[in-house]
Amino acid sequence: MRPAIVALLAILHREALRFLGQRGRFIAALVRPLVWLFVFAAGFRAALGLSIIPPYQTYIPYETYIVPGLCGMILLFNGMQSSLSLVYDREMGSMRLLLTSPLPRWWLLASKLVAGAAISVLQAYAFLAIAALYGIRAPASGYLTVLPALFLSGLMLGALGLMLSSFIRQLENFAGVMNFVIFPMFFLSSALYPLWKMAEASPLLRDICAANPFTHAVELIRFALYGQFEPMALLWVLLALAIFGTVALWGYDPARGTLTRKG
Repeated sequence: MRPAIVALLAILHREALRFLGQRGRFIAALVRPLVWLFVFAAGFRAALGLSIIPPYQTYIPYETYIVPGLCGMILLFNGMQSSLSLVYDREMGSMRLLLTSPLPRWWLLASKLVAGAAISVLQAYAFLAIAALYGIRAPASGYLTVLPALFLSGLMLGALGLMLSSFIRQLENFAGVMNFVIFPMFFLSSALYPLWKMAEASPLLRDICAANPFTHAVELIRFALYGQFEPMALLWVLLALAIFGTVALWGYDPARGTLTRKG
């Protein structure tokens, strides 16, 4: 077996063991969107009522609309938490040991992204299963067509966290940055309400939401969950992934990045 594949499988195995050893992380990842689905959705539904929203082109319950956005929430939080573990690994020295292996640096970082995205997808499917038991179901084929959208969005959001972790030296600082990034990205998106609702409040606010990469990740998931394809959302997600991944790779370059500054 090629060394690159061995490294990928080893990193996947390590992240899986870490995840299984942190049951509270899995429970928190499910409780957070479930609270939004079962509690907050009732208040939003009273305010928004039933809306005509693509890709459905029909009147739908508000809970049905926000399910893809809550899947995005799971991916966003897990992407940040995975990168938080990178900061911890760097402080403990295991990250430096990993990056000094003879394999290309970009492959090692990509393997970390793939492992984090895989865990995010599993959490998202667990949430979709609970939502289905609650009565919020997508077409059966949608649970297959949404898989690439979930994985690609997980990679993009993981790359964002990886980029942030490459420039933050201390674990405590990263925890603060997580909140500074997560909540604006989530609330300034189409996860909870459509962009046309934003435009009714403020055209500028709508433009900010439209420029948010998380909005396009949510729309990619939303359309894919109903068996449809949104090319512009895919393009934006790929572009954001390329930018975040490139900056993260630069940040973890020992000749220029934070690893050199940390000695």
